[in-house]
Amino acid sequence: MSSNAVTATEPLIRCDSVYKIFGDNAKSMLENSGGVVDASKFQLAGCIVGVNNASFEVHAGELLIIMGLSGSGKSTLLRCISRLTDATAGNIYIEGEDILSMSNKQLIELRRSKMGMVFQNFALLPHKTVVENIAFPLQVKGISTQDSIQRAKEMVDLVSLTGRENYFPRQLSGGQQQRVGIARSLAIEPDIWFLDEPFSALDPLIRKEMQDEFLRLQGVLSKTILFVTHDFEEALRLADRIAIMKDGVIEQLDTPANIVLNPATEYVRKFTEEVPREKVLKIESVMDPYNADEDVSELKVSKDAIIETVAEAVLNAGKPVPVVDEENNIVGLLHASRVVNVLFGSHADHSAELTP
Repeated sequence: MSSNAVTATEPLIRCDSVYKIFGDNAKSMLENSGGVVDASKFQLAGCIVGVNNASFEVHAGELLIIMGLSGSGKSTLLRCISRLTDATAGNIYIEGEDILSMSNKQLIELRRSKMGMVFQNFALLPHKTVVENIAFPLQVKGISTQDSIQRAKEMVDLVSLTGRENYFPRQLSGGQQQRVGIARSLAIEPDIWFLDEPFSALDPLIRKEMQDEFLRLQGVLSKTILFVTHDFEEALRLADRIAIMKDGVIEQLDTPANIVLNPATEYVRKFTEEVPREKVLKIESVMDPYNADEDVSELKVSKDAIIETVAEAVLNAGKPVPVVDEENNIVGLLHASRVVNVLFGSHADHSAELTP
């Protein structure tokens, strides 16, 4: 971390009223709009609105997923934050520094020292082996061949490619190639990790495997991650928070449970209406306050457990089940009726009942 390192309570990334509008007269139109951008009017004037007044914060160690349909602006927003694309207006701060005011030299140093990037196209060098591909960005930074190869071998082990160090990309499956891309981006030890549709080119079985691997890596490394996807189930599985975009606007930014239970707009509701609640909601979303006088089960469940994983045990317990935190302190009670409501109640029924 630099001398400008953020504290635990300050955001690592902050976006203030970020706009990205494509077109020759984009800036003048934005200035004349007073910040109120109607995408259809801009389109008639020959401009395409990529990002429309995005403001949010991301804290250290947080995994924020940006999602939406094709053309919603999710990848454009990611490219603005990494400054692969220059925003039309607004401010983007990383560790308190406005990256839009950085020189090219400062920006290159920021990317080399703090940012890792993984895109849908793995972009592996075909004539280099796995370990050489992973070592390549370290060598670009000026690290010696010996040290970069050693670091690359550690990354090979981290992403479970041990034994394939000397394979060429053509000898690897799609999932294995993606692991090399992930290992290469992690080799520089980034503080911030940008992933743009990293698993969308993979078949469903490999995709699930890579999601599992990703969750394992995040459990070990606790990176700050911005992850773009159009797959809502993937977002629900991986995210701490989700930003849902439509026509460049962030329609809702919230936890997976709150987005499912309390969609802010009709557009968000359509994303959530077919989601199986039990696969998304954590116990803490449906638990009741703890009552010391109540006769409870000997079974205990974690507040962070997904309902689906404990539903059968809770329904068979016969008594309310204590809910515990990381220190095994009781923080609530889970009644069977709550689980039944999530499993079999209508969406409208338990949306109303579970609203905080």
